[in-house]
Amino acid sequence: DAEAIDILSKYHANGRERDPLVYFTYGQIREALAIEREINQTTSYLTLFSTPGNLRRMRIVFALGFFSQWSGNGLISFYLDLVLENVGVSVPSTRALINGGIQIWCMFVAVTAALLVEKIGRRPIFLVSNAGMVVVFVFWTLTTALWTQNQNRPAANASIALMPIYFLAYSIAYTPLLVSYTIEILPYNIRAKGFSMMHLTIGIGITTNQFVNPIALKALEWKLYIVYCCWLVFELVYIFLYLVETKGKTLEETAALFDGKEVLQNIENGGNEAAHQSRHRYRGSFGNLDPPEDGYDEDGEPYGNGRSRRRRRTGVGVEEDMDIALSRRASSQSMGGMARPFSLSGYEKGLGRKHSGLVMDSRESVDDGSIAKK
Repeated sequence: DAEAIDILSKYHANGRERDPLVYFTYGQIREALAIEREINQTTSYLTLFSTPGNLRRMRIVFALGFFSQWSGNGLISFYLDLVLENVGVSVPSTRALINGGIQIWCMFVAVTAALLVEKIGRRPIFLVSNAGMVVVFVFWTLTTALWTQNQNRPAANASIALMPIYFLAYSIAYTPLLVSYTIEILPYNIRAKGFSMMHLTIGIGITTNQFVNPIALKALEWKLYIVYCCWLVFELVYIFLYLVETKGKTLEETAALFDGKEVLQNIENGGNEAAHQSRHRYRGSFGNLDPPEDGYDEDGEPYGNGRSRRRRRTGVGVEEDMDIALSRRASSQSMGGMARPFSLSGYEKGLGRKHSGLVMDSRESVDDGSIAKK
């Protein structure tokens, strides 16, 4: 515990052990560890399907896992040589050059999409991706059929040209967002198990690509592309109906989209209670923060003075008040898997005498970036 407090003081409060942010973060870490132990004892894979909110999450997780492998990408990725042979590319070095170029192109597209996802949003990117794959596969089916049936060379060249366009559509969504979006919609208590289920669906999809596609491609030839066209239309409709937008939302706000605002309020109340209990449970680690009623501090100021009393309680000077408020605000806004445990409004309005287990003085407050004496 002492080592944890030293680290928090060093990196969160510039070495000030009695900074309120250190005290709060320390208690929350302990509560998070306790919650994790409880989760490991009470959560099973059945929990993934135990509530309506979790069912809505898992139908998205399962779908994305299958869609990431059954959108025609497996057909091209695993059997690119065979696909290129079907459109008349017989030189091995040419096929290798096309394959290498496609991989570099996919990396460029995925990185670009990842940088733009916060501006565009998840749902629009997925919709554009699936719609693009539908359009490309329809034209791909036509050009491949023309080459196979009529030996139409321009159609074969068009089939080759459509490959990078297809991977443009696929890579803007499923390469950068498959993992990150899944983690976003899964709450802390089922995140690991839900993530493993997503990988299970990916494994099933890869198995199908490896053992079913070659048989179907040999039997149906270009007609297999028609099957994929129908499947891609289904994917587009499914994404349109069920995918939830999470742009600009915290993990708690995302949870409310699935579980309802009442559940979110319960989580916030639980976080406040956890912080309050942490204050009393671990207060001994910080010593007695309350000053005596009389006497003088090391600067010769009476303890009754608001500045002195606040310094005794928090271990910092008045000039450092703004740093504390800003650091606590940043910490509150950046909290991820746990609900935001408390609001800074009490501190900012001078009402934070005992807010969420932190002792503070009401004589000073932070208002619009300035210190105001009350």
